[in-house]
Amino acid sequence: PQNRAGPCHVSLLSPQVLAYNRHTFATVSQRLLISVTPAPGGDAPFQAEFLVGNRNVEELLPEAARELFLQASAGVWERGDLHVINVTSALDRGGRVPLPIEGRREGVYVQVGSHSPFSPCLASAVSPQSRSRCHRGQRPLASCYDTFAPHFSIRWCNLTLLQVWPSPTTPGPGWGPGVLEEGGDFEPPTEVVPRELLPAFLVTLLVPLAVAALLCLLLGHLMCCRREGV
Repeated sequence: PQNRAGPCHVSLLSPQVLAYNRHTFATVSQRLLISVTPAPGGDAPFQAEFLVGNRNVEELLPEAARELFLQASAGVWERGDLHVINVTSALDRGGRVPLPIEGRREGVYVQVGSHSPFSPCLASAVSPQSRSRCHRGQRPLASCYDTFAPHFSIRWCNLTLLQVWPSPTTPGPGWGPGVLEEGGDFEPPTEVVPRELLPAFLVTLLVPLAVAALLCLLLGHLMCCRREGV
């Protein structure tokens, strides 16, 4: 992709997207022009990743579907400043291709971010007690199962909560005026002692030649002096 940064910190990306039809296996390519602007309040420090089991990735790419998912997430998060960060197919995370029966779906990982802390429901869903229940095949400890129903089937045992804090930027080196201060003396680097490279050259050259000569003598002795009747 081509990245061009403007004066307002707006990046223009021009990726080429290659898609295929899963039924006819026909392919089509298209180049998109995407303008990327930083979020007004910066990156969301609180991020949650949900696994939606009854959807494919292309079903959550339209804006209407993502808005519906954000509305359901707002009921769980108990906040309204949510936005979708990433949408990834479960097949890209090691999921299996579903059988073409009963309208099964691949599953989608949806990452949602907010500047507000996690709700008690989300915190309880990832608690050690809840993870222990998941390992035993039981439902996790959460009181917000019905918030996403009936549109989205969330697999709460795969819920992941992240807290992303901006890393402190280290200041770069300070550039001086490039002029030697008055009264300072320039001290050139010390001279390097010359090295004697002849012994190393002779060892590198003569040792392989001596080994090759010995091998030739040994081979000639075996071929000429060890023949039958000699």
